[in-house]
Amino acid sequence: MIPNPEFTDAQSTSQSTDPRMTKLAEYAGRLGFEVVDIAGFLDSVDQQSQHQISVLGRVQTSASEVMIANGAVRDALGRVTDITNRTLQRVEGSVAFVRETGQKSQTVASWVKELAARMERVATSLEAVEANNANIADIARQVNILAINAKIEAARAGDSGRGFGVVAEAINELSQKTARAAEGIEENIETLSSWVGRLREEASGVSNDASHVIESSVEADRALTEIAQGVQESHGATRVVAAEADKVQQAVEAFQPAFDEIGKSARGTAEGIHVANTRVEDLIDTSETIFQTTVALGGASEDQGFITRVQEAASQISELFSSGIASGRISRGDLFDRSYTPLAGTDPAQHMARFTSFTDEVLPGVQEAMLTFDPKVVFCVAIDPNGYLPTHNKKFSQPQGKDPVWNAANSRNRRMFDDRVGLKAGRNKEPFLLQVYRRDMGAGTFVMMKDLSAPIFVDGQHWGGLRLGYTF
Repeated sequence: MIPNPEFTDAQSTSQSTDPRMTKLAEYAGRLGFEVVDIAGFLDSVDQQSQHQISVLGRVQTSASEVMIANGAVRDALGRVTDITNRTLQRVEGSVAFVRETGQKSQTVASWVKELAARMERVATSLEAVEANNANIADIARQVNILAINAKIEAARAGDSGRGFGVVAEAINELSQKTARAAEGIEENIETLSSWVGRLREEASGVSNDASHVIESSVEADRALTEIAQGVQESHGATRVVAAEADKVQQAVEAFQPAFDEIGKSARGTAEGIHVANTRVEDLIDTSETIFQTTVALGGASEDQGFITRVQEAASQISELFSSGIASGRISRGDLFDRSYTPLAGTDPAQHMARFTSFTDEVLPGVQEAMLTFDPKVVFCVAIDPNGYLPTHNKKFSQPQGKDPVWNAANSRNRRMFDDRVGLKAGRNKEPFLLQVYRRDMGAGTFVMMKDLSAPIFVDGQHWGGLRLGYTF
Protein backbone atom coordinates (compact mmCIF):
# COMPACT_ATOMS: atom_id res chain seq x y z
CA MET A 1 0.00 0.00 0.00
CA ILE A 2 1.27 3.52 -0.85
CA PRO A 3 2.16 5.37 2.40
CA ASN A 4 -0.22 8.15 3.38
CA PRO A 5 1.36 10.35 6.06
CA GLU A 6 -1.82 12.44 6.48
CA PHE A 7 -4.15 9.46 6.72
CA THR A 8 -4.38 9.27 10.52
CA ASP A 9 -4.90 13.01 10.93
CA ALA A 10 -7.57 13.09 8.23
CA GLN A 11 -9.40 10.24 9.90
CA SER A 12 -9.43 11.92 13.28
CA THR A 13 -10.35 15.44 12.11
CA SER A 14 -13.18 14.51 9.78
CA GLN A 15 -16.41 15.72 11.35
CA SER A 16 -19.02 15.50 8.56
CA THR A 17 -19.81 13.54 5.46
CA ASP A 18 -18.92 15.27 2.21
CA PRO A 19 -21.19 14.12 -0.68
CA ARG A 20 -18.38 14.63 -3.14
CA MET A 21 -15.99 12.55 -1.07
CA THR A 22 -18.72 9.92 -0.71
CA LYS A 23 -19.04 9.80 -4.49
CA LEU A 24 -15.26 9.61 -4.80
CA ALA A 25 -15.17 6.77 -2.26
CA GLU A 26 -17.84 4.94 -4.26
CA TYR A 27 -15.80 5.33 -7.45
CA ALA A 28 -12.64 4.28 -5.60
CA GLY A 29 -14.44 1.13 -4.41
CA ARG A 30 -15.60 0.32 -7.92
CA LEU A 31 -12.11 0.99 -9.24
CA GLY A 32 -10.67 -1.37 -6.66
CA PHE A 33 -13.15 -4.05 -7.68
CA GLU A 34 -12.32 -3.73 -11.37
CA VAL A 35 -8.58 -3.54 -10.78
CA VAL A 36 -8.60 -6.65 -8.61
CA ASP A 37 -10.73 -8.49 -11.15
CA ILE A 38 -8.28 -7.52 -13.90
CA ALA A 39 -5.38 -8.42 -11.64
CA GLY A 40 -6.88 -11.85 -11.03
CA PHE A 41 -7.31 -12.35 -14.76
CA LEU A 42 -3.76 -11.14 -15.43
CA ASP A 43 -2.47 -13.39 -12.69
CA SER A 44 -4.17 -16.38 -14.33
CA VAL A 45 -2.84 -15.36 -17.72
CA ASP A 46 0.60 -14.85 -16.20
CA GLN A 47 0.54 -18.34 -14.72
CA GLN A 48 -0.72 -19.80 -17.97
CA SER A 49 1.93 -17.99 -20.00
CA GLN A 50 4.65 -19.19 -17.65
CA HIS A 51 3.26 -22.71 -17.97
CA GLN A 52 3.15 -22.37 -21.75
CA ILE A 53 6.74 -21.14 -21.82
CA SER A 54 7.71 -24.12 -19.70
CA VAL A 55 5.83 -26.47 -22.04
CA LEU A 56 7.35 -24.75 -25.08
CA GLY A 57 10.78 -25.15 -23.54
CA ARG A 58 10.13 -28.84 -23.07
CA VAL A 59 8.89 -29.03 -26.67
CA GLN A 60 12.05 -27.34 -27.91
CA THR A 61 14.13 -29.69 -25.82
CA SER A 62 12.13 -32.63 -27.14
CA ALA A 63 12.62 -31.43 -30.70
CA SER A 64 16.37 -31.26 -30.14
CA GLU A 65 16.26 -34.71 -28.60
CA VAL A 66 14.26 -35.94 -31.59
CA MET A 67 16.94 -34.61 -33.92
CA ILE A 68 19.66 -36.28 -31.88
CA ALA A 69 17.72 -39.54 -31.64
CA ASN A 70 16.82 -39.41 -35.32
CA GLY A 71 20.47 -38.90 -36.18
CA ALA A 72 21.34 -41.93 -34.09
CA VAL A 73 18.59 -43.90 -35.83
CA ARG A 74 19.93 -42.87 -39.23
CA ASP A 75 23.43 -43.96 -38.24
CA ALA A 76 22.09 -47.26 -36.92
CA LEU A 77 20.04 -47.77 -40.08
CA GLY A 78 23.13 -47.13 -42.18
CA ARG A 79 24.99 -49.80 -40.25
CA VAL A 80 22.03 -52.18 -40.47
CA THR A 81 21.79 -51.59 -44.21
CA ASP A 82 25.47 -52.40 -44.64
CA ILE A 83 25.11 -55.51 -42.50
CA THR A 84 22.00 -56.71 -44.33
CA ASN A 85 23.71 -56.04 -47.65
CA ARG A 86 26.72 -58.12 -46.67
CA THR A 87 24.45 -60.76 -45.16
CA LEU A 88 22.42 -60.85 -48.33
CA GLN A 89 25.53 -61.40 -50.39
CA ARG A 90 26.67 -64.19 -48.09
CA VAL A 91 23.25 -65.81 -48.05
CA GLU A 92 22.99 -65.67 -51.81
CA GLY A 93 26.46 -67.24 -52.07
CA SER A 94 25.45 -69.89 -49.54
CA VAL A 95 22.26 -70.59 -51.45
CA ALA A 96 24.22 -71.12 -54.65
CA PHE A 97 26.76 -73.34 -52.88
CA VAL A 98 24.10 -75.37 -51.10
CA ARG A 99 22.09 -75.65 -54.28
CA GLU A 100 25.16 -76.94 -56.16
CA THR A 101 26.00 -79.31 -53.31
CA GLY A 102 22.40 -80.44 -53.20
CA GLN A 103 22.42 -81.18 -56.89
CA LYS A 104 25.61 -83.26 -56.49
CA SER A 105 24.11 -84.99 -53.48
CA GLN A 106 21.00 -85.75 -55.46
CA THR A 107 23.16 -87.20 -58.26
CA VAL A 108 25.08 -89.40 -55.81
CA ALA A 109 21.89 -90.37 -54.05
CA SER A 110 20.25 -91.29 -57.34
CA TRP A 111 23.30 -93.40 -58.27
CA VAL A 112 23.13 -95.11 -54.85
CA LYS A 113 19.46 -95.87 -55.31
CA GLU A 114 20.16 -97.22 -58.80
CA LEU A 115 23.00 -99.36 -57.36
CA ALA A 116 20.59 -100.80 -54.84
CA ALA A 117 18.23 -101.72 -57.64
CA ARG A 118 21.09 -103.32 -59.58
CA MET A 119 22.10 -105.35 -56.54
CA GLU A 120 18.57 -106.63 -56.38
CA ARG A 121 18.85 -107.77 -59.99
CA VAL A 122 22.26 -109.41 -59.34
CA ALA A 123 20.80 -111.29 -56.41
CA THR A 124 17.96 -112.49 -58.61
CA SER A 125 20.44 -113.66 -61.29
CA LEU A 126 22.52 -115.49 -58.69
CA GLU A 127 19.43 -117.26 -57.48
CA ALA A 128 18.75 -118.37 -61.08
CA VAL A 129 22.37 -119.53 -61.52
CA GLU A 130 22.18 -121.43 -58.26
CA ALA A 131 19.01 -123.17 -59.46
CA ASN A 132 20.62 -124.09 -62.82
CA ASN A 133 23.74 -125.39 -61.07
CA ALA A 134 21.56 -127.58 -58.89
CA ASN A 135 19.98 -128.99 -62.03
CA ILE A 136 23.45 -129.69 -63.51
CA ALA A 137 24.52 -131.48 -60.35
CA ASP A 138 21.35 -133.55 -60.42
CA ILE A 139 21.93 -134.46 -64.07
CA ALA A 140 25.54 -135.42 -63.28
CA ARG A 141 24.37 -137.76 -60.55
CA GLN A 142 21.86 -139.36 -62.90
CA VAL A 143 24.56 -139.75 -65.62
CA ASN A 144 26.88 -141.28 -63.04
CA ILE A 145 24.21 -143.84 -62.13
CA LEU A 146 23.65 -144.65 -65.81
CA ALA A 147 27.41 -145.06 -66.34
CA ILE A 148 27.68 -147.47 -63.43
CA ASN A 149 24.79 -149.52 -64.80
CA ALA A 150 26.43 -149.48 -68.26
CA LYS A 151 29.68 -150.75 -66.81
CA ILE A 152 27.84 -153.59 -65.05
CA GLU A 153 26.07 -154.58 -68.28
CA ALA A 154 29.35 -154.37 -70.25
CA ALA A 155 31.02 -156.70 -67.79
CA ARG A 156 28.27 -159.20 -68.19
CA ALA A 157 28.61 -159.08 -71.95
CA GLY A 158 32.22 -160.09 -71.80
CA ASP A 159 34.46 -159.34 -74.76
CA SER A 160 31.59 -158.04 -76.80
CA GLY A 161 30.77 -155.40 -74.21
CA ARG A 162 34.37 -154.31 -73.60
CA GLY A 163 34.17 -151.31 -75.95
CA PHE A 164 30.94 -150.21 -74.41
CA GLY A 165 32.55 -150.54 -70.98
CA VAL A 166 35.30 -148.13 -72.02
CA VAL A 167 32.67 -145.59 -73.08
CA ALA A 168 30.77 -146.12 -69.86
CA GLU A 169 33.95 -145.49 -67.87
CA ALA A 170 34.58 -142.28 -69.73
CA ILE A 171 31.03 -141.15 -69.10
CA ASN A 172 31.41 -142.04 -65.45
CA GLU A 173 34.56 -139.94 -65.12
CA LEU A 174 32.86 -137.02 -66.94
CA SER A 175 29.86 -137.22 -64.66
CA GLN A 176 32.10 -137.20 -61.58
CA LYS A 177 34.04 -134.21 -62.90
CA THR A 178 30.75 -132.47 -63.64
CA ALA A 179 29.52 -133.21 -60.12
CA ARG A 180 32.74 -131.88 -58.56
CA ALA A 181 32.50 -128.73 -60.76
CA ALA A 182 28.91 -128.27 -59.74
CA GLU A 183 29.94 -128.53 -56.08
CA GLY A 184 32.63 -125.89 -56.62
CA ILE A 185 30.21 -123.62 -58.45
CA GLU A 186 27.67 -124.04 -55.66
CA GLU A 187 30.26 -123.06 -53.02
CA ASN A 188 31.23 -119.98 -55.06
CA ILE A 189 27.59 -119.06 -55.57
CA GLU A 190 26.91 -119.34 -51.84
CA THR A 191 29.88 -117.09 -51.07
CA LEU A 192 28.84 -114.63 -53.77
CA SER A 193 25.24 -114.75 -52.56
CA SER A 194 26.43 -113.98 -49.03
CA TRP A 195 28.39 -110.99 -50.27
CA VAL A 196 25.51 -109.81 -52.42
CA GLY A 197 23.14 -110.18 -49.47
CA ARG A 198 25.29 -107.94 -47.29
CA LEU A 199 25.65 -105.47 -50.15
CA ARG A 200 21.88 -105.50 -50.59
CA GLU A 201 21.37 -104.67 -46.88
CA GLU A 202 23.98 -101.92 -46.98
CA ALA A 203 22.63 -100.61 -50.28
CA SER A 204 19.13 -100.54 -48.79
CA GLY A 205 20.34 -98.44 -45.81
CA VAL A 206 22.37 -96.18 -48.05
CA SER A 207 19.36 -95.87 -50.34
CA ASN A 208 17.22 -94.71 -47.42
CA ASP A 209 19.92 -92.23 -46.45
CA ALA A 210 20.10 -91.11 -50.04
CA SER A 211 16.35 -90.48 -50.07
CA HIS A 212 16.72 -88.44 -46.87
CA VAL A 213 19.62 -86.51 -48.42
CA ILE A 214 17.48 -85.73 -51.44
CA GLU A 215 14.57 -84.55 -49.25
CA SER A 216 16.91 -82.59 -46.94
CA SER A 217 18.69 -80.92 -49.81
CA VAL A 218 15.33 -79.82 -51.17
CA GLU A 219 14.27 -78.49 -47.74
CA ALA A 220 17.64 -76.78 -47.24
CA ASP A 221 17.37 -75.16 -50.63
CA ARG A 222 13.85 -73.95 -49.85
CA ALA A 223 14.85 -72.69 -46.37
CA LEU A 224 17.87 -70.81 -47.66
CA THR A 225 15.77 -69.34 -50.44
CA GLU A 226 13.27 -68.08 -47.85
CA ILE A 227 16.13 -66.69 -45.72
CA ALA A 228 17.47 -64.89 -48.77
CA GLN A 229 14.01 -63.47 -49.47
CA GLY A 230 13.69 -62.39 -45.82
CA VAL A 231 17.06 -60.66 -45.87
CA GLN A 232 16.11 -58.96 -49.13
CA GLU A 233 12.86 -57.72 -47.58
CA SER A 234 14.70 -56.54 -44.45
CA HIS A 235 17.24 -54.80 -46.63
CA GLY A 236 14.45 -53.07 -48.52
CA ALA A 237 12.65 -52.14 -45.28
CA THR A 238 15.75 -50.57 -43.79
CA ARG A 239 16.15 -48.48 -46.92
CA VAL A 240 12.52 -47.31 -46.58
CA VAL A 241 12.99 -46.50 -42.88
CA ALA A 242 16.21 -44.65 -43.66
CA ALA A 243 14.36 -42.59 -46.26
CA GLU A 244 11.62 -41.77 -43.73
CA ALA A 245 14.24 -40.87 -41.12
CA ASP A 246 15.73 -38.43 -43.62
CA LYS A 247 12.27 -36.88 -44.03
CA VAL A 248 11.88 -36.60 -40.24
CA GLN A 249 15.27 -34.94 -39.99
CA GLN A 250 14.34 -32.44 -42.68
CA ALA A 251 10.99 -31.72 -41.01
CA VAL A 252 12.56 -31.18 -37.57
CA GLU A 253 15.26 -28.97 -39.05
CA ALA A 254 12.52 -27.00 -40.78
CA PHE A 255 10.33 -26.35 -37.73
CA GLN A 256 13.19 -25.88 -35.20
CA PRO A 257 13.71 -22.21 -36.20
CA ALA A 258 9.93 -21.70 -36.02
CA PHE A 259 9.92 -23.10 -32.48
CA ASP A 260 12.78 -20.81 -31.54
CA GLU A 261 10.90 -17.81 -32.93
CA ILE A 262 7.68 -18.81 -31.17
CA GLY A 263 9.61 -19.31 -27.92
CA LYS A 264 11.21 -15.90 -28.25
CA SER A 265 7.85 -14.28 -28.94
CA ALA A 266 6.13 -16.19 -26.12
CA ARG A 267 8.83 -15.22 -23.63
CA GLY A 268 8.52 -11.59 -24.68
CA THR A 269 4.73 -11.74 -24.27
CA ALA A 270 5.05 -13.50 -20.91
CA GLU A 271 7.50 -10.89 -19.68
CA GLY A 272 5.07 -8.16 -20.77
CA ILE A 273 2.18 -9.89 -18.99
CA HIS A 274 4.30 -10.34 -15.87
CA VAL A 275 5.26 -6.65 -15.90
CA ALA A 276 1.61 -5.68 -16.45
CA ASN A 277 0.59 -7.97 -13.58
CA THR A 278 3.17 -6.35 -11.30
CA ARG A 279 2.01 -2.88 -12.29
CA VAL A 280 -1.60 -3.85 -11.64
CA GLU A 281 -0.54 -5.06 -8.19
CA ASP A 282 0.84 -1.56 -7.61
CA LEU A 283 -2.40 -0.13 -8.98
CA ILE A 284 -4.32 -2.19 -6.43
CA ASP A 285 -2.27 -0.57 -3.67
CA THR A 286 -3.01 2.84 -5.16
CA SER A 287 -6.76 2.20 -5.44
CA GLU A 288 -6.85 0.95 -1.83
CA THR A 289 -5.05 4.07 -0.65
CA ILE A 290 -7.43 6.31 -2.62
CA PHE A 291 -10.43 4.59 -1.07
CA GLN A 292 -9.06 4.80 2.46
CA THR A 293 -8.07 8.44 2.01
CA THR A 294 -11.50 9.45 0.67
CA VAL A 295 -13.21 7.71 3.59
CA ALA A 296 -10.84 9.39 6.03
CA LEU A 297 -11.57 12.77 4.45
CA GLY A 298 -15.29 12.39 5.03
CA GLY A 299 -16.46 10.16 2.22
CA ALA A 300 -19.06 7.74 3.54
CA SER A 301 -19.37 4.35 1.82
CA GLU A 302 -21.32 1.14 2.05
CA ASP A 303 -18.33 -0.30 3.88
CA GLN A 304 -18.41 2.28 6.68
CA GLY A 305 -20.41 0.03 9.02
CA PHE A 306 -17.99 -2.84 8.48
CA ILE A 307 -15.03 -0.51 9.06
CA THR A 308 -16.43 0.67 12.38
CA ARG A 309 -17.18 -2.85 13.59
CA VAL A 310 -13.80 -4.31 12.65
CA GLN A 311 -11.99 -1.39 14.33
CA GLU A 312 -14.03 -1.93 17.50
CA ALA A 313 -13.34 -5.68 17.44
CA ALA A 314 -9.62 -5.07 16.92
CA SER A 315 -9.63 -2.75 19.96
CA GLN A 316 -11.34 -5.47 22.02
CA ILE A 317 -8.64 -7.97 21.06
CA SER A 318 -5.94 -5.45 21.90
CA GLU A 319 -7.46 -5.10 25.41
CA LEU A 320 -7.69 -8.93 25.78
CA PHE A 321 -4.05 -9.34 24.83
CA SER A 322 -2.95 -6.54 27.19
CA SER A 323 -5.04 -8.02 30.02
CA GLY A 324 -3.54 -11.45 29.37
CA ILE A 325 -0.04 -10.07 29.78
CA ALA A 326 -1.02 -8.06 32.85
CA SER A 327 -2.66 -11.08 34.52
CA GLY A 328 0.19 -13.40 33.69
CA ARG A 329 -1.86 -15.71 31.46
CA ILE A 330 0.77 -15.15 28.77
CA SER A 331 4.10 -13.40 28.68
CA ARG A 332 4.87 -10.61 26.25
CA GLY A 333 7.70 -12.73 24.85
CA ASP A 334 5.35 -15.62 24.05
CA LEU A 335 2.67 -13.34 22.56
CA PHE A 336 5.16 -11.72 20.18
CA ASP A 337 7.18 -14.84 19.46
CA ARG A 338 7.40 -15.60 15.73
CA SER A 339 8.60 -19.21 15.78
CA TYR A 340 6.22 -21.86 14.44
CA THR A 341 6.34 -25.61 15.08
CA PRO A 342 4.88 -27.81 12.29
CA LEU A 343 2.27 -30.35 13.34
CA ALA A 344 3.26 -33.80 12.03
CA GLY A 345 0.93 -35.53 9.58
CA THR A 346 -1.04 -32.42 8.59
CA ASP A 347 -1.92 -31.64 4.96
CA PRO A 348 -2.11 -28.68 4.36
CA ALA A 349 0.56 -28.05 6.98
CA GLN A 350 -0.57 -26.69 10.35
CA HIS A 351 1.69 -25.06 12.94
CA MET A 352 1.72 -24.22 16.61
CA ALA A 353 3.09 -20.96 18.02
CA ARG A 354 3.83 -20.15 21.65
CA PHE A 355 0.68 -18.00 21.76
CA THR A 356 -1.73 -20.39 19.93
CA SER A 357 -3.24 -21.91 23.07
CA PHE A 358 -3.83 -18.44 24.48
CA THR A 359 -5.55 -17.15 21.32
CA ASP A 360 -7.72 -20.30 21.26
CA GLU A 361 -9.04 -19.17 24.64
CA VAL A 362 -9.60 -15.44 24.08
CA LEU A 363 -10.30 -14.92 20.35
CA PRO A 364 -13.50 -16.98 19.73
CA GLY A 365 -15.60 -14.65 21.90
CA VAL A 366 -14.81 -11.72 19.58
CA GLN A 367 -14.46 -13.49 16.26
CA GLU A 368 -17.65 -15.57 16.46
CA ALA A 369 -19.75 -12.51 17.35
CA MET A 370 -18.51 -10.75 14.21
CA LEU A 371 -20.06 -13.49 12.02
CA THR A 372 -23.61 -12.55 13.04
CA PHE A 373 -23.87 -8.80 12.58
CA ASP A 374 -24.29 -8.96 8.77
CA PRO A 375 -25.21 -11.87 6.42
CA LYS A 376 -22.43 -10.84 4.03
CA VAL A 377 -19.73 -11.76 6.57
CA VAL A 378 -17.92 -15.02 5.76
CA PHE A 379 -15.10 -15.06 8.32
CA CYS A 380 -13.35 -13.02 10.98
CA VAL A 381 -9.83 -13.93 12.12
CA ALA A 382 -6.73 -12.45 13.72
CA ILE A 383 -3.46 -12.88 11.82
CA ASP A 384 0.15 -11.98 12.67
CA PRO A 385 2.58 -10.10 10.35
CA ASN A 386 3.92 -13.37 8.87
CA GLY A 387 0.48 -14.53 7.78
CA TYR A 388 0.10 -17.05 10.61
CA LEU A 389 -3.55 -17.58 11.58
CA PRO A 390 -3.66 -19.32 14.98
CA THR A 391 -7.39 -19.38 15.76
CA HIS A 392 -10.07 -19.47 13.06
CA ASN A 393 -13.84 -19.45 13.32
CA LYS A 394 -15.25 -22.70 14.67
CA LYS A 395 -16.83 -23.69 11.34
CA PHE A 396 -13.39 -23.50 9.70
CA SER A 397 -11.54 -25.25 12.56
CA GLN A 398 -12.53 -28.87 11.97
CA PRO A 399 -10.01 -31.65 12.74
CA GLN A 400 -8.13 -32.68 9.63
CA GLY A 401 -9.06 -35.88 7.78
CA LYS A 402 -7.40 -37.89 5.02
CA ASP A 403 -8.55 -35.64 2.15
CA PRO A 404 -6.22 -32.61 1.69
CA VAL A 405 -8.85 -30.81 -0.42
CA TRP A 406 -11.44 -31.10 2.36
CA ASN A 407 -8.81 -30.09 4.92
CA ALA A 408 -7.94 -26.96 2.93
CA ALA A 409 -11.56 -25.79 3.08
CA ASN A 410 -12.55 -26.89 6.59
CA SER A 411 -9.34 -26.96 8.66
CA ARG A 412 -8.05 -23.42 8.16
CA ASN A 413 -6.81 -22.76 11.70
CA ARG A 414 -3.11 -22.94 12.64
CA ARG A 415 -2.26 -22.27 8.98
CA MET A 416 0.08 -19.87 7.16
CA PHE A 417 -1.77 -17.47 4.81
CA ASP A 418 1.24 -15.59 3.49
CA ASP A 419 -0.34 -14.44 0.21
CA ARG A 420 -0.52 -10.75 -0.73
CA VAL A 421 -3.85 -10.10 1.01
CA GLY A 422 -2.92 -12.02 4.17
CA LEU A 423 0.48 -10.39 4.61
CA LYS A 424 -0.84 -6.88 3.99
CA ALA A 425 -3.63 -7.42 6.52
CA GLY A 426 -1.19 -8.68 9.15
CA ARG A 427 1.33 -5.88 8.55
CA ASN A 428 -0.99 -2.90 8.10
CA LYS A 429 -0.72 -0.24 10.80
CA GLU A 430 -3.20 2.26 9.35
CA PRO A 431 -6.64 2.58 11.03
CA PHE A 432 -8.07 0.15 8.46
CA LEU A 433 -7.23 -1.57 5.19
CA LEU A 434 -9.86 -2.58 2.68
CA GLN A 435 -8.72 -5.04 0.02
CA VAL A 436 -10.65 -6.69 -2.76
CA TYR A 437 -9.57 -10.17 -3.82
CA ARG A 438 -10.73 -13.20 -5.73
CA ARG A 439 -11.40 -16.15 -3.47
CA ASP A 440 -10.64 -19.49 -5.06
CA MET A 441 -13.69 -21.74 -4.70
CA GLY A 442 -12.08 -24.67 -6.55
CA ALA A 443 -12.68 -26.14 -10.03
CA GLY A 444 -11.55 -22.85 -11.61
CA THR A 445 -14.31 -20.81 -9.93
CA PHE A 446 -13.56 -17.53 -8.16
CA VAL A 447 -15.75 -15.24 -6.06
CA MET A 448 -14.97 -11.55 -5.55
CA MET A 449 -14.73 -10.71 -1.85
CA LYS A 450 -13.69 -7.82 0.36
CA ASP A 451 -11.04 -8.24 3.04
CA LEU A 452 -11.30 -5.50 5.66
CA SER A 453 -8.68 -5.40 8.41
CA ALA A 454 -7.74 -3.22 11.35
CA PRO A 455 -4.42 -3.35 13.23
CA ILE A 456 -4.05 -4.94 16.66
CA PHE A 457 -1.76 -3.06 19.04
CA VAL A 458 -0.73 -4.33 22.49
CA ASP A 459 0.45 -1.52 24.73
CA GLY A 460 1.57 0.40 21.65
CA GLN A 461 3.37 -2.56 20.02
CA HIS A 462 1.95 -3.87 16.74
CA TRP A 463 0.94 -7.56 17.00
CA GLY A 464 -0.92 -8.09 13.71
CA GLY A 465 -4.38 -7.44 12.32
CA LEU A 466 -8.01 -8.53 12.51
CA ARG A 467 -9.39 -9.61 9.14
CA LEU A 468 -13.06 -9.49 8.20
CA GLY A 469 -14.04 -11.21 4.96
CA TYR A 470 -17.38 -10.42 3.38
CA THR A 471 -19.07 -10.59 0.00
CA PHE A 472 -20.21 -7.74 -2.24
